[in-house]
Parts: sequence; C-alpha cells; structure tokens
Amino acid sequence: MLTVAPEIEVLARFGRALADPIRCQLLLALREAPAYPSDLADALGISRTRLSNHLACLRDCGLVVAVPDGRRTRYELADERLGHALDDLRTAVIAVEADRTCVEADEKGCC
Repeated sequence: MLTVAPEIEVLARFGRALADPIRCQLLLALREAPAYPSDLADALGISRTRLSNHLACLRDCGLVVAVPDGRRTRYELADERLGHALDDLRTAVIAVEADRTCVEADEKGCC
C-alpha cells in the first residue's frame, strides 16, 4: 500500500536520491520519458547490476515506479511534478565559494 510521506521526509528522500550523480542522470533521463532498464544502462554506460541498485534506491525514495509491461518492466517518475521540480533545481542559482562546500570532504566522504 502506498502512503504519502510528510513534507520533511519527502525533502530528505529527494536529497538522498540527488546525492549520487548516476541517480541524478537517471532522474533526468526519466524526466524525458519512461524507459526500460536495459536502455537506461546503455544510455548511462553502466552495468545493469549497478543500474538495478540505483533504481532500487530511487524506488525506495519514492521517486520512480516500476510499471509492468508484458514480460518487461518500464520505469517512470512517480509523479509528473517531479520533472518540474528537477527543472527548477537544474536552473536554480546556487552560491558557492569553492568547488566544495566542506573542507573535510575527502575524510568525511561528504559534499
């Protein structure tokens, strides 16, 4: 059963999904059109196993859904408004003082 997450949890899940460049590429690809895993793996140049892990994360975050299509499964954004949100985020101006936001990024594994 699907439930609606509270707004803070929605933002946290969106942040977790966007924290990885491959997941960002997946979301942008699915923003353009629904796709099959094999096509997504080829387009991103990654293995299907790696793709599967990222799609699982995006499903767990609630941002994409798997849609049965005969013997195959197609992936798409869970809500069309996510595409608009991605557009807004892509065009937002952010203020940064350096290439990294945290001077301890390498040691902490952040930023």
